[in-house]
Amino acid sequence: MAHSRLATPGATIAVLRAHDIQTRKSLGQHFLIDDNVVGRILALADLQGDEAVLEIGPGIGTLTVALCEAAGSVVAVERDSRLLEVLADTTAGCDTLRIVHADAVNVSPTELETPAGPPVALVANLPYAVAATVVLRFFEVLPSLRFAVVMVQSEVADRMAASPGCKEYGAYTVKLNLHARAAGRFNVPPACFLPPPRVDSAVLRLERVDAPAPPEYVEAAACMADAAFAQRRKTLRNSVRSTLGVPADVIDAVLASALLDGGRRAETLKVTEFLRLGEAAIRFGLLP
Repeated sequence: MAHSRLATPGATIAVLRAHDIQTRKSLGQHFLIDDNVVGRILALADLQGDEAVLEIGPGIGTLTVALCEAAGSVVAVERDSRLLEVLADTTAGCDTLRIVHADAVNVSPTELETPAGPPVALVANLPYAVAATVVLRFFEVLPSLRFAVVMVQSEVADRMAASPGCKEYGAYTVKLNLHARAAGRFNVPPACFLPPPRVDSAVLRLERVDAPAPPEYVEAAACMADAAFAQRRKTLRNSVRSTLGVPADVIDAVLASALLDGGRRAETLKVTEFLRLGEAAIRFGLLP
């Protein structure tokens, strides 16, 4: 049984031709044409049938129609105005779907309400150009979001799931891990898309973690991660001092308060250590 009637090369080409649509490289548009991948996305999402689901970049509705069958309600955010008419056609039978014409990078969370409430899951084949930004943003601004199952570039998935000490581990990893951690993954080859991207892709499941600290400390930890990784070849002490422009004695006091060795490099610090660093930075007035 097919998960999505649109997840074949023939069906996708027919829809694009019927609406005279050409893909836009600038928007990172690569339409999924493998129904097996749709099924694996649904399996990784493990929807129970009553959830409110957020989809970003529904395209022609390939994943959307499958989500409408599996979820309680779906709100899909599409930036490309040309695809609104296409979606109205391909998702005509999806009574639980609401389409929002907006840019996911700055759409207001208040626009994402569904009859089943605010979204608890983000399930999407994300536009690659904004994938990392969008995932972090919605974990930050949507407290209702419990998990995400997202298609991204393989190297972006590596950054999202990286551990301390890996070359992929950076400020982005720390900031995302303050909110969510990787909990499942599978890879997807270029041949599963139309047009095929020049990169490998991966579907990653991210699950929200319990709030590790008060919001101001989480925000401070994110700021200190940016400062620490700004010059990642330098020691923690020198990178933070140079980036923030603070006196040596102040940064030494902050590091001592956080129980951190300033001679370490940023990629060796765990998320909990960045939280300590952020708390100390607030205490000593490095951050407002």
